[in-house]
Amino acid sequence: MPVLKFDRENEKAPLTVWDRLSDQEREQVFLFSEGYRNFLDRGKTEREVVAVAVAAAAEKGFADLGGKSRLVPGDKVFLVNRSRGLALAIIGREPLEKGVRLVGSHIDSPRLDLKPEPLYEDGQLSLLKTHYYGGIKKYHWVGIPLALHGLVAREDGSVAGIRLGEDPGDPVFTITDLLPHLSKDQMEKKMSEGITGEALNLLVGSIPVKDPEVKLRVRQAVLNTLGEKYGIKEEDFTSADLEAVPAWPARDVGFDRGLLAAYGQDDRVCAYTSLRALLDLEPPDRTAVVLLADKEEIGSAGNTGMQSAFLENFVAEIMALRDGSYSDLKIRRCLSSSSALSADVNAALDPNYEEVMDKLNAARLGRGVVLTKYTGSRGKSGSSEAGAEFTARVRGVFNREGVYWQTGELGKVDQGGGGTIAYLLAAYNMDVVDCGVAILGMHSTFEVASKADIYMAYRAYRAFLKSI
Repeated sequence: MPVLKFDRENEKAPLTVWDRLSDQEREQVFLFSEGYRNFLDRGKTEREVVAVAVAAAAEKGFADLGGKSRLVPGDKVFLVNRSRGLALAIIGREPLEKGVRLVGSHIDSPRLDLKPEPLYEDGQLSLLKTHYYGGIKKYHWVGIPLALHGLVAREDGSVAGIRLGEDPGDPVFTITDLLPHLSKDQMEKKMSEGITGEALNLLVGSIPVKDPEVKLRVRQAVLNTLGEKYGIKEEDFTSADLEAVPAWPARDVGFDRGLLAAYGQDDRVCAYTSLRALLDLEPPDRTAVVLLADKEEIGSAGNTGMQSAFLENFVAEIMALRDGSYSDLKIRRCLSSSSALSADVNAALDPNYEEVMDKLNAARLGRGVVLTKYTGSRGKSGSSEAGAEFTARVRGVFNREGVYWQTGELGKVDQGGGGTIAYLLAAYNMDVVDCGVAILGMHSTFEVASKADIYMAYRAYRAFLKSI
């Protein structure tokens, strides 16, 4: 299959991936997107994504690394990091000191977390206070249905899982907006100030307990419900990971159904496609690794973020079981000899907001997976920037495998920018370049991607993981 060369200057009749797909390939694209849709609906938090990924891996013969005493080429293993991170590998024929092929993405998304003491009553209504997580536009989160996902850890070590607001019969929660009739002062503020972080409070109850002696009767009614249904008391909120997320499923967009919109596609679109690429991979020459990390949206810190030692520990474990021993030097050689794709989304050109993009260097929906040589902001601040040689190698892999790809930047030079986990992978002295799916409405509650691009990301990651 010939490689698609996009003519950016010929905007009258630009080619897309759809133009080059056969009828059979189009069917594959739509079939693949159905699996992805199911993944998005089942995995709206990092814990849920890890659980879904582990179940899918187990079906494909992957086993928990902790239960292994020896590894041989062809073995498939995974290791979970505190229920919020995951590494998977297929052991290759080559020694690990020669390096691995790694595709790393993140599975956290912007959301609203409950505060440690969230529950209060005001105006005879009960509400939960939140602290937003990641880069959001706060006005996106008012006036929409929200679901509550996560778990509460009790003092005795037991946990209560909560996933409320997703099923048709479930109640939902919401953050009320100010009516336009009374919003004169609000409308005169900057968009960033119209809704404040402290105003993002979930409406969760309105029926009071019948006891007139109780001072905050609606609040008490909510506590009673939590106790009866989940065995949760108020102090348990202190040790809870509860997240409010949009309470809607992934949906097709457009008369032709060529686009898919959902919450959390940044970066679960890359997580799913890289996971599927590994699960469908034949035993490779070089060990193939897929890494699903937490905390990228807030700087990759913490023991489940990319700044932790989880990847090093994983490499040490598989090296010890594969070779019978390991050393700090061998681990360093392995990581330094490795090659990686930082699998993260890029911004697609939006016809409604063309002024923030350099059209010559902007990614488009439907033109394939996006290869991004550097990220960062303004003077490339925060970017690891892939070298020319490695970028050419990746380009060659895609071209040989018939993967349709494009290049892209995150907006005009002085407009803003952003980062990925690439610089943290590069810190191991490995070669790394960003490669992901173009998105409209990134960090909104309803992000849009092309089904053709999603499928090309899967093919790109699979081609890279099996490359020499």
